[in-house]
Amino acid sequence: MNILILSLIALFIVFVFSFFRILREYERGVVFTLGRFWRVKGPGLIIIVPFIQQMVRVDLRTIVMDVPSQDVISRDNVSVRVNAVVYFRVIDPEKSIIQVEDYIEAISQLAQTTLRSVLGQHELDEMLAERDRLNMDIQKILDEQTEIWGIKVANVEIKHVDLDESMVRAIAKQAEAERERRAKVIHAEGEFQASQKLLEAAEILVKQPQALQLRYLQTLTNIAEDNNSTIIFPMPIDLMKSFQDILTKQ
Repeated sequence: MNILILSLIALFIVFVFSFFRILREYERGVVFTLGRFWRVKGPGLIIIVPFIQQMVRVDLRTIVMDVPSQDVISRDNVSVRVNAVVYFRVIDPEKSIIQVEDYIEAISQLAQTTLRSVLGQHELDEMLAERDRLNMDIQKILDEQTEIWGIKVANVEIKHVDLDESMVRAIAKQAEAERERRAKVIHAEGEFQASQKLLEAAEILVKQPQALQLRYLQTLTNIAEDNNSTIIFPMPIDLMKSFQDILTKQ
């Protein structure tokens, strides 16, 4: 008899405790009464009527999802493998439970198809150089489509764009050719600027014959300093004429 009473007391205690649920600060409970949605409860201590009400826990923290590598063919017909990471969280627990069976699996599949669709519209150079813009495009599309599930996609980051060896070698050759092209352009611009300066100098010397003679003498001085051998240059007639003019003026 005592054992029966103790058993009944134990069952009663278990039954009473089954009324209570404790939800953490980042959790919410979606409560159904006889299968129909009633309300969202939490956090803290809540009461659930056994056999009449059921509760589904929903985590409101940001979830980090790794999107598996996807085979993508770019707009310029280059095959690459791309993977990404998606950051999202539940902002409406009711919709996340009622509107979709498994929102984590649904977002994973949606992210994979969106990644292939968006990147397939761009060339390889854009995938490598404009990741920020592509991340924003993918994030915007995912956020619009998951809004009806009560999900907020906060960020999308493309992690890796993997190329095969032949494509890596082709890109290296292209980069080397581009560097050589820029070097030739810079050299040509330098030659053009130098020719312009020489032309300006020639125009000045033509207008000022005395400057031409002084330049001639300076050149002779430089040659004499750099070489120990004797060099004989003919004396220009114009230079002699300049000296005669100076003597005449005196």
